[in-house]
Amino acid sequence: MLPSQALLPAVLFALAALRALASDTFLAAVYEHAVILPQPTQEPVPASDALALMNRNMDVLEGAIKEAAQQGAHIIVTPEDGIYGWRFTRESIYPYLEDIPDPAVNWIPCTDPSRFGPTPVQERLSCMARNNSIYVVANIGDKKPCDSSDPSCPRDGRYHYNTDVVFDAQGKLVARYHKYNLFRSETQFDYPKEPEAVTFETPFGKFGIFTCFDILFYEPAVVLVNKMQVDTVLFPTAWMNVLPFLTAIEFHSAWAMGMGVNLLSANTHNTTMAMTGSGLFTPEGPAAYHYDSDTEEGRLLLAELSARPRLSPTYPPAVNWSSHATSIEKFPGENDTFSGAVRKDIFTFRELRHKDGNYTVCQGDLCCHLVYQMSNKRRDEVYVLGAFDGLHGSLIKYHWQICTLLKCPSTNLSTCGQPVETAQTKFDVFSLSGTFGTSHVFPEVLYSGVQLAPGEFEVLRDGRLKSKHGTSKQLVTATLFGRLYEKDQPHPLRISL
Repeated sequence: MLPSQALLPAVLFALAALRALASDTFLAAVYEHAVILPQPTQEPVPASDALALMNRNMDVLEGAIKEAAQQGAHIIVTPEDGIYGWRFTRESIYPYLEDIPDPAVNWIPCTDPSRFGPTPVQERLSCMARNNSIYVVANIGDKKPCDSSDPSCPRDGRYHYNTDVVFDAQGKLVARYHKYNLFRSETQFDYPKEPEAVTFETPFGKFGIFTCFDILFYEPAVVLVNKMQVDTVLFPTAWMNVLPFLTAIEFHSAWAMGMGVNLLSANTHNTTMAMTGSGLFTPEGPAAYHYDSDTEEGRLLLAELSARPRLSPTYPPAVNWSSHATSIEKFPGENDTFSGAVRKDIFTFRELRHKDGNYTVCQGDLCCHLVYQMSNKRRDEVYVLGAFDGLHGSLIKYHWQICTLLKCPSTNLSTCGQPVETAQTKFDVFSLSGTFGTSHVFPEVLYSGVQLAPGEFEVLRDGRLKSKHGTSKQLVTATLFGRLYEKDQPHPLRISL
């Protein structure tokens, strides 16, 4: 007898679980979504108008979810702000918010939509997951009432949270995460009082989740990996690309390698805001990625990943990031340096004047060493070795240590550190290391046209970032990006919470 229509989702879920259990891998998907934005307004729109806009975006997301499921994906991540955009004040965001319960309530919105009041967005997301037998990760807004008994309660009597939700392949709410590190323009949302380390188990590994700006801080990002031992991080983001070190694909791939986990990164797509760059990143490098600053089209990415990468025979060994750099003498010529700004951060630079050489540059407690050989030394291109050891940021100040081999925009040394996307020079050899005071270092290699270099570089156990067989494309930067979380200054907007 064929199963009834009501039982079919459960049967499909069971089959999907068995497939996942039978393998050490799973098929993951991310969707970069060109979000349909609301008209900017200071006042709230009617709830029906807000839902209509969200449904337009969910129509697009549902198409991507169906396509991913048809290709066998077990889980799909959609972007931060992917359902309603970002043009909001605190007042105008309200019609877009829903009350999102704690997942401990054991709730499938698709089959019990009125249990927690009107929740049409959660109902639809739940049904997308259930009807396609796929885990669905989405970003929406949560509202929580409060009163004068809570001294931190906002004047309007409610908290607004930037929130990630996860529905399993039966449509059950299995995770809810409130973004802890809000970006400076997110004034429509409140800071949670405490960071949340949200994890959940699946047949294909242990998952954690956080959002966008969170990736640059210790909590919850590092806690999830080092203390909670997640295998894969789900990462909805609305990331604005910032050269030379913080383009989405560049830094997110480096973070996955530096932390030794899978990172499923789904970015919004808006070229006016410099938002593009999504990927399925692993400890070994990118399994799939997408960067498109020319069109306004979304993109679905899929890749097969290790369910438990720490158990994989190809899992990279532990790295002592300062071992090599502290064991060698400084290369001569350290006094031949100059200062240059990467945005507002003042780096110490040294020009690479020859086709090949050994260079050292120091700043603060950090000394960076470079051994290199260019394929050819062009007169119209300048590269520098740079070091930065200090606090980054104007309002929120957090400590960076950076060693970088970097192309300058022109032969005028005063331009070094300014953004550049293209280059003409290939390198036969580069080996970069630094006397880092942290174990949290993220290795970046970016080619001309904002492209990654999968399989073309390696990190040795002694902390050297090294080209394997020369660069196949022209090099924009090779960088070791270190974070000294313990030297971050207290968050100025969270002190009063």
